[in-house]
Amino acid sequence: MKIRITDRQKLLKLPKTSIKRIVQEVIGLEKVICHEVSVHFISDNQMREMHGHYFNDPTSTDCISFPLDGPEEMHYRVLGEIFVCPETALKYTEQHGGDSYMETVLYIIHGLLHLIGYDDIKKSDRDAMRAAEKKHLNHLATLGLLSNPIPN
Repeated sequence: MKIRITDRQKLLKLPKTSIKRIVQEVIGLEKVICHEVSVHFISDNQMREMHGHYFNDPTSTDCISFPLDGPEEMHYRVLGEIFVCPETALKYTEQHGGDSYMETVLYIIHGLLHLIGYDDIKKSDRDAMRAAEKKHLNHLATLGLLSNPIPN
């Protein structure tokens, strides 16, 4: 599987090899066909611009997902692209505690789940999304992938 990662933010150092492994584990545990997926780390300003442009809401958000090929595409499936804002994770953990890297990993999981087909609009969908996020966080914890190997 091709996992394309771009990092256009400067606040949180992110190891591409660990991020790729996280993406592989989430997609593998979900048992979906995926030949290609992209993860972009962007600044809060870039996220606000995208959120305003595509969703008519210029406020900050943690991640935005753009699914591409559906599950019926089996020859070569491009799952889609997710845009993640580590700055949002930093702000969240400053206010609520926790680890900004692990919060960013949660945003990656959340974005991937959206690409796979999970939704979080209705309460029942949101409950399923939260359960899947927890399952993936637990799985990644057993693999030692929830701590950032690059000190900030």
